[in-house]
Amino acid sequence: MSLRIHNSQKVMRAPQAIIFDTDNTLYAYEHPHAQALAATERKAVRLLGVGQEEVRDAFARAREEVKRQLGKTASSHSRLLYFQRGIEILGRKTQLVITLDLEQTYWRTFLSHCELFPGVRDFLLALRRNGIGTAIITDLTSQIQFRKIIYFGLDDCFDYVVTSEEAGADKPEAAPFRLAIDKLGLDPSRIWMIGDHPVNDVAGARNFGLGTLLRVDRGRDGASTGCDVEFDDFNELHRYFFSGKVDGVGKN
Repeated sequence: MSLRIHNSQKVMRAPQAIIFDTDNTLYAYEHPHAQALAATERKAVRLLGVGQEEVRDAFARAREEVKRQLGKTASSHSRLLYFQRGIEILGRKTQLVITLDLEQTYWRTFLSHCELFPGVRDFLLALRRNGIGTAIITDLTSQIQFRKIIYFGLDDCFDYVVTSEEAGADKPEAAPFRLAIDKLGLDPSRIWMIGDHPVNDVAGARNFGLGTLLRVDRGRDGASTGCDVEFDDFNELHRYFFSGKVDGVGKN
C-alpha cells in the first residue's frame, strides 16, 4: 500500500492550505529518540555514579510523574523536566548543571539521527509553487520544534507554525487547530491535515471539518481510523496530488 483513498469526495478539490504534524509525520521519531535516550542514560550514569537500570527506571518514573502532573500540555513533553525529576528520584536533589547537560545531550543526539522521509521537501516546495498554503501544528515546546524545523532546512517551507506551547494545549484539543486555522485565514473545509496519529491528528482535524490524510508505516492499515486518505510514501502522495486527479492543482 502506497496510497489509499477512503473518502474521495473530501479530497477531490485542491485545498487552499495543508497543515502538517511534525513528529513521525515528516520524519521517523523512534530511532532518534532511542539513540538520544541511550546517550543521555550513559552520561547520567557517568555523572551521577549510579547504575544504568537505576537511571532508566528513574527517568521512566519521572516521565510518568511529569505527564500526570501537567496533563496534555507542551511542558508535559519536556525532557528538561523529566531529567530534573529523574535525578531527584535518584536521591541527588535538584542538580541544575547536570540537568541542563543531559537535556542538551538528548536533543543534540536526537537531531543528529533525524532524517526526513523521502519526498517531504519536494512535496512542500511543489505546494509552494502552486500557491497552496502550509502550516504546522505540533505538540511540545516552541524552541525544540523550531530547532527541528530549522535543522531539516524546512523553515522556508511553512507559512505558519503552531506549537502546543503557543496554543496552550496538545492535540487533539481544539485550541491548536483553531489557532492554525485563524492564522491561515481560510474556511476549514478548504484545508487538509496530514499527520500520523488517528486521534491527535485525524480526529482533532475532523472536528473542524478538515480533510484528513494519515501517514502510516508501510504495511500498516489506517482504514479504521476514519481518515480520508492514508499513505506511506510522500513521493506517491506527490504523484497523486499533482497528477490531475485533484481538481485545481497543476502538475509540478
